[in-house]
Amino acid sequence: MSDLLHFAEHRLQEMALAFMFLVYTVRIIWLLRFRAARERQAPTGAPDTSVSSAVLHSWANIAMPWAMESTRKKFFLYLQFVVFHLGVAAAIILSFIIPYGPGLLEHRWVVRLIQGITAAACVVGVMRLARRVANPHMRAISSPDDYFSLGLLVVWLFFAVLAAPNDTSREGPLLAFFLLTAFFLVYVPFSKISHYLYYPFTRYYLGKTLGHRGVYPVRRRPRAV
Repeated sequence: MSDLLHFAEHRLQEMALAFMFLVYTVRIIWLLRFRAARERQAPTGAPDTSVSSAVLHSWANIAMPWAMESTRKKFFLYLQFVVFHLGVAAAIILSFIIPYGPGLLEHRWVVRLIQGITAAACVVGVMRLARRVANPHMRAISSPDDYFSLGLLVVWLFFAVLAAPNDTSREGPLLAFFLLTAFFLVYVPFSKISHYLYYPFTRYYLGKTLGHRGVYPVRRRPRAV
């Protein structure tokens, strides 16, 4: 292993992670300044609903495709969402396995599993990018950051597939993967990719308000009298 690859796998990643942690800490402290507003109406709706159950249901909404009309009617798009994010998670895990647990990659099935997930996510990323370009409605709501982030994620996932075997005799894919990983760690807190940071906050406020009103979770069947 060259000194450059060792630096990219260790010191560069550690500095980038520390930077991202610092930025996220500042942003979370800022977000916590905004408390959920006090409800101005009396609790309404069904007596067997509660704020806590509504908040939990709201947080779990992402894993319940049947809970939203958009995902019920366009399940293939939801499936793309799942595959893409699983691939991103696998690539993130790979960025820790290679420098800190390379022994895991001595098992061929682990390498093939990571490669399969990240390759599928890469294909989905290309499909999502093409849809964003071809669909006039998607183009209307897309910013340059959307195209740049998604395109770069596709490239990063591609190099994750190549880097998974951790073959130090061919350092090019490994070096490209870790340089891109470090770039993302610094760039993500300032891009729209950081939307996941807001998910627990926004879903909490939604569940709290609608749970207080007794209208969430939405009931699919009328209650027996």
